[in-house]
Amino acid sequence: MQIREPSHDERQLFDLACSAQRTSYHPHSRFRVGAALRTHDGQIHTGTNIDNASYPVSVCAEVSAVSAAVTQGAKRIETVAVVGEADSVSPCGQCRQLLSEFATSTTTVVYRWQGEMISVPLTVLLPHGFELR
Repeated sequence: MQIREPSHDERQLFDLACSAQRTSYHPHSRFRVGAALRTHDGQIHTGTNIDNASYPVSVCAEVSAVSAAVTQGAKRIETVAVVGEADSVSPCGQCRQLLSEFATSTTTVVYRWQGEMISVPLTVLLPHGFELR
């Protein structure tokens, strides 16, 4: 299984990412992004991008959602949904690496690619992620 149509639960998570997207703080990029993730215990956490005039200080929506999850004690992420204001928005490389820190072997990422919502294993998006063992 590589790329597939999202399940009902994944579509619901995507809808939550869309809701989170509405609270984006984006005066500099003018690009709203929302993320929602489900942890191994079924908890859902959302996040949105937060711009800053000093671009390196800006926060991606996925980072915001992971931060919320970890703050609540989560250590494993099962599914992540990401939505942006374009036909194709997947997690950036930095976010893929961050997600891999909390991923399982079956963690999936849901996003729009060329206008179609898809579900992809994180290992496809980041096949050789950095690991510190």
